[in-house]
Amino acid sequence: MPAFPGNRAGGIARFGVFELDLASAELRKNGRKLRLQEQPFEVLALLLERAGDVVTREEMRQKLWPADTFVDFDHSLNTAVNKLRETLGDSASSPRYVETLARRGYRFIAPVEVARAQSRDAEDLSTTRLPSLQLHPELQVPIPRRGLTRGLFALAQVMYLIFYLAALFRLPAVQGIAEFLLPGWRAVVLVAAVMVTAGVGIPLRCYLLSAVGFDYQGLGQKFPQMFPFILALDQLWAVAPFLLIEKIGLGAAFAASAALVYVPFSERTLIRLAYVRR
Repeated sequence: MPAFPGNRAGGIARFGVFELDLASAELRKNGRKLRLQEQPFEVLALLLERAGDVVTREEMRQKLWPADTFVDFDHSLNTAVNKLRETLGDSASSPRYVETLARRGYRFIAPVEVARAQSRDAEDLSTTRLPSLQLHPELQVPIPRRGLTRGLFALAQVMYLIFYLAALFRLPAVQGIAEFLLPGWRAVVLVAAVMVTAGVGIPLRCYLLSAVGFDYQGLGQKFPQMFPFILALDQLWAVAPFLLIEKIGLGAAFAASAALVYVPFSERTLIRLAYVRR
C-alpha cells in the first residue's frame, strides 16, 4: 500500500468516494466537506499512513495521546474510531475501511491512492500559464477579445467606404474603363450600377461603423437580418478589381476579387464572435 509523501502536511489520500487533505485538515466525500473532529481525523490520518499494516493501540496512544495527557485512553480511542466509522458509513462487523483486530489494534483495508498536494503558488502559476478557454457556443472556437473582433469589422467597413468614395470621385475614369470593357449601353448600365450601389453602401457602412463603434448590443441580432442584402452588395463590388485589369493584370484582379468574395462571410463571423448569443 502507498504511504504519504515525505511532507505529510501536504499529502492527499483518496479511497473510495472519500478524499483526505492533510494540508487543509479536511475530509471530503464526492467533493463535499464532511465534519470530523480532531481525534477521529488523526486516527484516520495515521491509519492511511500505514494503510494495509496493523497499527497497534499502543502506537496510537504514543502518537496521538502524549504521555502527559491524562485521559481514559481506551474509551477515547474507541470513541474516536466509532465516530470515524460513522462518518465513513463503515461498521466493525463488516468493515470496508477500518478493520478491528481484537486486543491488537486497527488496519485500513481499502485501496488508497496518495498524491502530493499542489501549493497555492503553484496553482496560481498554473492558472496564469494555462488559462481555460471559453468556446463559442455555436462556432466551437475560442472567443477572442471583443476589441479585436470589433476593430477588424470596423476596418472592413472603412475599406468599403474607401471603395465607394474612390469610385464616385473618379467616376469619369470608371466610365472610361467601362466603355473600354463593355461598349455601348452596357457601359452606361455598369456606371449606373456603381453609382447606385455606392450611394446605398455609404450610409450602410456609416451605420455599421457607428453601431460597432458605440458597441450597440442589438447589432448581433440585426446583422443576420441585413446579411442577405450586404452579401449581394459585396458580391457586386467583388468584381471591382477587374475594372483595373489594364493596370494590375488579370492574375492580380482575380486574386483581389477572390479575397473580396470572402469578406462578407468574415464580417458575419466577426459579429457572431463579438456579440455572442447567451
